[in-house]
Amino acid sequence: MPHIRTFAAVLIAALPVANAWGTLGHETVAFIAQDRMAAHTVSWAQGVLDNTSTSYLAGIAAWADTYRYTAAGTFSAPFHFIDAEDSPPSSCSVDYDRDCGANGCVVSAIANYTQRVVSTTLSNTEVNYALRFLVHFVGDIHQPLHDEALEIGGNDIDVTFAGASTNLHHIWDTEIPEKFVGGYSLSDAKAWAQTLNTATKSGIYASQVASWTKGLDVTDPVTTALDWASEANAYVCSTVMPNGQAAVEDVDLSGAYYASAISVVELQIARAGVRLAAYLDAIAKNQKVLTKRLVQDDVDMSGADLLPDTRPLSKAKLVREAVGYGCKH
Repeated sequence: MPHIRTFAAVLIAALPVANAWGTLGHETVAFIAQDRMAAHTVSWAQGVLDNTSTSYLAGIAAWADTYRYTAAGTFSAPFHFIDAEDSPPSSCSVDYDRDCGANGCVVSAIANYTQRVVSTTLSNTEVNYALRFLVHFVGDIHQPLHDEALEIGGNDIDVTFAGASTNLHHIWDTEIPEKFVGGYSLSDAKAWAQTLNTATKSGIYASQVASWTKGLDVTDPVTTALDWASEANAYVCSTVMPNGQAAVEDVDLSGAYYASAISVVELQIARAGVRLAAYLDAIAKNQKVLTKRLVQDDVDMSGADLLPDTRPLSKAKLVREAVGYGCKH
């Protein structure tokens, strides 16, 4: 399909972009994690990030969505998703060898930065970046459409929301969470995180929360991340488009659809925060607290050695490459 590559430059230039989960979602995940992490993990993370503020994780949670559009960060654009080439709504599944593209995916990225964040040979800057990426990608992998290839993860499924034209991917990233919370500021994220943390400790999630970290293993990050991706991907069939693409296309989804989706959005945000805390606790357990920052401008963090064996690009992978791995507004 050479014509897809021919149009790549035009499509990249024309494609508006948006943050995965939206800044609100990523900051909420990070605030949940901050509240649950062990004291040593807090000190370790603050040392790595050189930040002891009350939003030391939340403040960098959306950084990767900005970095991906810089000259230095373009390599990281494919790391925000894994394109599951399944057949929703009849069949949803994620297969690492089939679905992780030649340029990487969110599963390989989590594996890569899990290794890098504990490296004793990398500079402090590289470790800092690795932690920033981990915080972000653990959030990304819990958004169902970041684990789906159909129509570029829903980016090419046109819908409306409260009368405004948008796309299916974007409403899951942004409109649904922001409508529910009523804003998108850092303070909104903190308040939402407090509500969800209460739900995990004494509310509707209290009986489930122990199961959320079952099988979590930082020594096998590919399997751990694949479990998370598969769980999120299942919602593409059950909740995102249970009656198929045609049932949501060109439909206003701010009513009954929103009402059915918000419970999954909240659940996935809560799961991501709980798992991020547990994951960082496991990573930091034997790590020393860093106290001095080093500066390094050229950072190679591609993690190509963790990718599946190279195979010809599928139609879905060619389309994703052509549009520059971004998300539409």
